[in-house]
Amino acid sequence: MKTVNTLLLAALLSLSTLLTSCGSDSGANVDIPGVQGPTVSLHQDKLLISIVFENMIIDGGLRYNIPKYNDSYVEISPDFQSGGTLLAVSVDLDDVFGNLNGLDPQTLPGGRALPGVISGELPAVAFSIENFHNMTVYLGPDVFGLFVPVSLGMDNSIATFRYYVGGTRMGNLSLVGNDANGENGGLLLLLDMDSTTTKRLERVADKY
Repeated sequence: MKTVNTLLLAALLSLSTLLTSCGSDSGANVDIPGVQGPTVSLHQDKLLISIVFENMIIDGGLRYNIPKYNDSYVEISPDFQSGGTLLAVSVDLDDVFGNLNGLDPQTLPGGRALPGVISGELPAVAFSIENFHNMTVYLGPDVFGLFVPVSLGMDNSIATFRYYVGGTRMGNLSLVGNDANGENGGLLLLLDMDSTTTKRLERVADKY
């Protein structure tokens, strides 16, 4: 994938940081040049997260099961509208609300602490698929997270913003720059899965 224009991204982050520090809470998510999303929705009993990378071109797509969760998967495919690549992650609600035993706590790939998490780590499953090395799914008692490795043209910095679904805040979205080794940059989405959120999702899921 082509690196996002560094100057444009830096200006975007400066403006977004200023708005956030001034107390802006408009319900709008930060725009990332070359990236559409992430978007979150519920389809039957599946939590679906989708991201379009406009400058990543692939010839064909594949679906991969998420390790330890046979009913959850990651799929990459050519995006019809943008001509780029669509990444879709489908997680079964039983996996989100299920038993977390057996998952080792993990930080961001490369060892940096998870932003916005007191301990800096959460139980997680890390895996690699074509074009995405060290993708990580985080599952905590009250949080669901997804790290998607991608170069954002940032180095040694992490910018975190409020993340909204339908105008309601549902968590945080972090833009993670490459580390000191020039690796492990990407997007980190952490969704708040507290009792209010989970009950709302479960009520919707019960309709199917």
